[in-house]
Amino acid sequence: MSDKKIFNTSSPEETVELGRQIGKGLKAGAVAALIGELGAGKTLFTQGIAEGLDVTSYVKSPSFTIVNEYKGRLPVYHIDLYRLGDINEIRELGIEEYFYSDGVTIVEWAEKAIPLLPASYLLIRFFYTGEKSRKIEVTSIGIPDDE
Repeated sequence: MSDKKIFNTSSPEETVELGRQIGKGLKAGAVAALIGELGAGKTLFTQGIAEGLDVTSYVKSPSFTIVNEYKGRLPVYHIDLYRLGDINEIRELGIEEYFYSDGVTIVEWAEKAIPLLPASYLLIRFFYTGEKSRKIEVTSIGIPDDE
């Protein structure tokens, strides 16, 4: 089962706000898989999700540490796969444990780990439509309509 919604943002602030609105509705065990080019807004969107989950600390991309953990209404696990090579390297990290945790997991560069994702997740794709504007597609993969 999948359901796709398309959003258009015209500024970084609107991208953060969209993330915030989505974050407010996330429950424990939710996984958000973010896909988009470098600079497309994935980290800004993640900052918004974290705000929606009542995270008060500054959220930054964990490019070198791979995973950052934040405390909020639910724990937030922010994973960045940019610097990793293949699926075997990612599998060795054991990131799947985060997917089945009591928190919300956000994965940037998720296209590198699609086979490892759980059966239900949000697939969020970012597309440039202008210097500051973006088209953001949010697709619910395997998530029943009542969730």
